[in-house]
Amino acid sequence: MQVKLIHTADWHLGQSFHGQERHEEHRAFLTWLLDTLAERRADALLVAGDLFDVVNPSLRAQELLFEFIVSAHERLPRLDIVLIAGNHDSGNRVELPAPLMRRLRTHALGRVRWCDDGSLDAERLLVPLTDAEGEIRAWCLALPFLRPAEVTGNGIARDITDDIDGDGGNDYVAGITRVHRQLIEAARRRRAPGQALVAMSHAHLHGAAVSEASERPIVIGGEESISASLFPADIAYVALGHLHRAQRVGEARIRYSGSPLPLDFSEVDYPHQVVEATLDGEALAGVEPILVPRPVAMQRLGPAPLEAILAELETLEHDPALPRERWPWLEVRVELDAPAPDLRARVEAALDGKAVRLLRLQRRLPEVARDARPTRVNLEDLGPRRLFERTWQSRWSEPPGPEIMADFDRLLQDVLDDASREETP
Repeated sequence: MQVKLIHTADWHLGQSFHGQERHEEHRAFLTWLLDTLAERRADALLVAGDLFDVVNPSLRAQELLFEFIVSAHERLPRLDIVLIAGNHDSGNRVELPAPLMRRLRTHALGRVRWCDDGSLDAERLLVPLTDAEGEIRAWCLALPFLRPAEVTGNGIARDITDDIDGDGGNDYVAGITRVHRQLIEAARRRRAPGQALVAMSHAHLHGAAVSEASERPIVIGGEESISASLFPADIAYVALGHLHRAQRVGEARIRYSGSPLPLDFSEVDYPHQVVEATLDGEALAGVEPILVPRPVAMQRLGPAPLEAILAELETLEHDPALPRERWPWLEVRVELDAPAPDLRARVEAALDGKAVRLLRLQRRLPEVARDARPTRVNLEDLGPRRLFERTWQSRWSEPPGPEIMADFDRLLQDVLDDASREETP
């Protein structure tokens, strides 16, 4: 009997995208996901962490999640849903509604717990996955993101004392390794013949490709990555979260689904998807990526000189019939070889009347040779006006003109006036 799983991760509900809300995009994705679960007749949905973008998500972001879970249960009453917390999530918040969600066949795991002897409380992390007839066909090893304080220190997970390959003396990675090993051993004891094992984890694996700008390092120093060898061959499928680029890590059974939506303009060309994994008995029968339609287009222009950018903006295609919440997001990257104080005004003028939303205007300045030993100055003696002149000269290799200095003087006076008003009792 085959069992069909849909694997997704890194929803980041409630994300503020350069100051703009994305609730409509997330709602459109969740609507599409529910339709996909129904069309594919999925038996389980696995969400591998980073449900929310911040540990204290807005009420609207939480409503999106809970409305989806309720709608999924109403439409697909036999669907098993397993959620784990990621590094962006609060584990306690994810688990808070767990008793209610279990009535909707949804299992929310936010934290690991320890037994009195220091071993992992593994049973609560083992979630049965059933087929359409209600028979257990697989076990999900649902391991939420592990913070250093949870897996390091005296007395934690000390029942495994053998050397751990590849830990390199890193207590955090060694702790993560011990937890995975204990959980896998518990799952092996729990399953019956013919039942598959599916691991779900929110972690950074060695050799996996990281996004250019949008992923927050799990641990300062970047030494948190773990080895794919943690997942032995009897784990039929490994559903990973944290990295936003969809990818396999070594084997077809070990995968990051990636984020369903671009979370930064650097991700605009990634294939955003969810993954369908089919199990047949204890083995993986097949894996199929399912591309996620993009509810709001993202456009990235440049880097290019200003005149080329302005010409491209003039010919930018747009659909004036789109509602504003579906207007494309736009990033413009301009290469400057001279000061352009009116840059934003010129770009906005070129976009006037076009159904796009300019989110980011990036200036790329020319490289300037730096002295090996910069001159030391006393800022108090220099004063703000002279400091500005020196900085401008250093950046552009020419002094600021009279109009630039007049603008600076007006801004400086505004700042001084505001400070004076704040000090007046």
